[in-house]
Amino acid sequence: MTASARLEWGTTYQVTVLELGLACCGVEVMAALDRLPDLGVTPVDGAGEAHVLVVSGTVTDVMLPAVLRSYEAMPEPRYVISVGACSNTGGPYWDSYSVTKGIDQALPVHVAVPGCPPRPEALLEGLKALHELVNA
Repeated sequence: MTASARLEWGTTYQVTVLELGLACCGVEVMAALDRLPDLGVTPVDGAGEAHVLVVSGTVTDVMLPAVLRSYEAMPEPRYVISVGACSNTGGPYWDSYSVTKGIDQALPVHVAVPGCPPRPEALLEGLKALHELVNA
């Protein structure tokens, strides 16, 4: 992606992303992180700095409170991108007693990126979809 593909977010704050890689989808998301600055997005390490939470991989009921704490620590405005079948619906583990049946059961999901696992480019397309939503 070139600098000409940079997204104009139309905001007064820097668009920052916190990635919670909980399973194999997290590896695909990490492969896309170095391309985020080209989109005008900065990856960060702390929830207090992030405006976009990327949840990728299987969310277990045990892990859900930590995901919720991360979301609650984010400043407004805050957005959620769910990446991969497990994060979106529980994936192949949907019938397990310990798996959350999609992060949308606990958080408002603004963009869901399908796939098992989705390619790194899918996250970039998800960010473009979020850009369209924010600027609509």
